[in-house]
Amino acid sequence: MIWALAAFVFLILFGMPIGFAIGLAGVVGLIDMGGTQFLAIGPSKIFNGLNIFPFLAMPFFILAGEVMNDTGITDRLVKLARVLVGRFRGGLAHTNMLASVFFAGLTGSATADAAAFGRTLVPAMVKEGYKRDYACAVTAAGSIIGPTIPPSGLMVVYGSLMGVSIAGLFAAGVLPGLVICLVCMSVIAIGGNRENLPKALRGATLREVWQTFVSSLTALAMPVIILGGILGGVVTPTEAASIAVAYALFIGIFVYRTLTFRSFYGMLVRTARITGVIFVIIAFAGILGWWMSFERIPQMIAEGVLSLSDNRYIVIAIIIGLLLVVGMVMDITAILIILAPVLVPLTENVGLEPIHAGIIFVLALNISLMTPPVGACLFVLSSVTGEKLERISLKLFPFLIAEVAVLFIFAFWEDAALWLPRLLGFAQ
Repeated sequence: MIWALAAFVFLILFGMPIGFAIGLAGVVGLIDMGGTQFLAIGPSKIFNGLNIFPFLAMPFFILAGEVMNDTGITDRLVKLARVLVGRFRGGLAHTNMLASVFFAGLTGSATADAAAFGRTLVPAMVKEGYKRDYACAVTAAGSIIGPTIPPSGLMVVYGSLMGVSIAGLFAAGVLPGLVICLVCMSVIAIGGNRENLPKALRGATLREVWQTFVSSLTALAMPVIILGGILGGVVTPTEAASIAVAYALFIGIFVYRTLTFRSFYGMLVRTARITGVIFVIIAFAGILGWWMSFERIPQMIAEGVLSLSDNRYIVIAIIIGLLLVVGMVMDITAILIILAPVLVPLTENVGLEPIHAGIIFVLALNISLMTPPVGACLFVLSSVTGEKLERISLKLFPFLIAEVAVLFIFAFWEDAALWLPRLLGFAQ
């Protein structure tokens, strides 16, 4: 067992891509189990790891987000957010947060949010007098709303792997995502004087609000189509994702008329790259996961944690702490695939409802996207804006504390976490 774990750590430290590190560690584990004869199991485990129908939703959601970004639909949502909250002190920072909520219903991707707003809102904030490191921190804090409010690729992966209702997970993500937005806007308001945030010269008139709202209706319809169809039981997540792509293409070609064949080809390439990286991780994790199950590693870890305490809240805190720490140094999709089968038995032992356990995993890993040293959103913003990663991290600290507090609230308060799933019949 020690050889496979040592191989994994060694490969990660020396810069091997996470998907291949997982696969090679799994191969070492198979050889350690019984020699090269076990290697024949590898191809079937790789195929079985990907042969899950809901995974088809991921490339469709990614492509839908690419189309929305390229056709200007995102810009309309930003304008709507600005007329709604731009009148307050730090109006563009509040706009950034609210736009992240709107954007979440389109892509479910934190890095897409960070990249899009890093190119648009961060320069606009700097132009209006915000410090660039603060503008980047606000963008990073809001970016994790994307994979919290559905659709969320991480929820698709968790639900598919653990046999949990993806629609139920989507329902459970709505309230935490909105609370994160409100809490971060509170942090902006409280720190407005300290950061010397600019005040708006004037607020939008009711006429301007109405005109902007009407022009944004086609964009706002996208989350309604996705969430309404899934939560209403009309379509599966995979079907909703394909409908979202068709709708985005229709709007881009016939309504806004901004979509070209050349730009669409670029979207397909970017979607293939992102999907390929995720699917390589999932595929090779099938080998490592089977080896871990054979060696009874999940059971040993569960027994070890429960020997420390069987108190429900202490176990939840241990799980959250482990996810946050590991999330600082590893890709969150890989963490989910590796640790979910290990830690979910712990949640079952302390009586957590499967959807509740899933939303704890998703929230904790989403927060990891903005924690140094390898938070993906930090790197995206640093590369897009040219701001130093350590300066962004310092300004991000109050938002990070606030979002971790939200995580613990929903982890410990089951009724809040499961309110909407229970209302819609996805949880008991």
